[in-house]
Amino acid sequence: MTDIGPAAAFAGGTLALLSPCGAMLLPAFFATTVGAGPRLAAHGAAFYAGLCLTLVPLGLGAGAAGSVLVAHRGTMILVTAATLVVLGVLHAVGLGFDPARVLPGVRALQRHTATARSGLLRSLLLGATGGVAGFCAGPILGAVLTLAAARGDAATAGLLLAVYAAGTVVPLLALAALWHRLGERGRRRLRGRELRVRGRRLHTTSLITGGLIAALGVFFWLTDGLLNAPDPVPTATLAWLQNGVTRWSGPLVDVLLVLLAAAVLLAGWALYTRRRPAPAAGLPPPPIRSPPPIRSPADAPVRAPDRLARRSDRRLACGP
Repeated sequence: MTDIGPAAAFAGGTLALLSPCGAMLLPAFFATTVGAGPRLAAHGAAFYAGLCLTLVPLGLGAGAAGSVLVAHRGTMILVTAATLVVLGVLHAVGLGFDPARVLPGVRALQRHTATARSGLLRSLLLGATGGVAGFCAGPILGAVLTLAAARGDAATAGLLLAVYAAGTVVPLLALAALWHRLGERGRRRLRGRELRVRGRRLHTTSLITGGLIAALGVFFWLTDGLLNAPDPVPTATLAWLQNGVTRWSGPLVDVLLVLLAAAVLLAGWALYTRRRPAPAAGLPPPPIRSPPPIRSPADAPVRAPDRLARRSDRRLACGP
């Protein structure tokens, strides 16, 4: 059996970030993030901690609620599949909902986020509110919570929501690092575009995400709650790979692999040094230019006398 729960949760976090209302997190996160490298990683860690602060308790609650209905597995599979399909259709047509209106304390966190200074505290509060706020991201979070409730285990459901938060943070950090290199065309493609269908505004990202959620609901129903889901790699192929690795394992193979890795590193280093421009050899050094001479005040040009002085000189020369 293939467990697609963590993969679906991670993809859900990414799609929630790229949704039209989830994209509003990007300017807010960029405003709090200063610099790159370790500082960007620190802000990303604070943002992830804020996400887990609100999302993991929701997952624990959904898992606890699902554990009550674990005895009625058939009914739970039917309700989960139907809920996923309905949430997918709602998200595709733009009929989302804002979970922040239901959860207590989220509005207060939003006000604290607006007044907090730019720093790690603001990134923490932004993650705490961004994980549940958003009209169009509500169905995605609802779908992940539905999958978490279907697990029937509170701890596993909480871990699933932590994976959902990671699916939001990882592409957010990548976008923050590459935002200026994407260019205007890349940013426009990332945002998607609007469509008009019978006078109603739809979005390409919402249509794709809603279709995936609905397809997951159908897949959940057809595979009996993912119990009969096919493995991505057949069992015979896995057994063949395992036998091959066991057959080729040994000290001689290990030494050959180390030598091969060293040869690859040396070849890469030689290629790198060859591409670097070498200093020109055998050419004469550039001529040294001498500084301009310093002129003394005596070398300054003598100004011509004015008109009055010239007239007086003429009168003296001609006489009375």
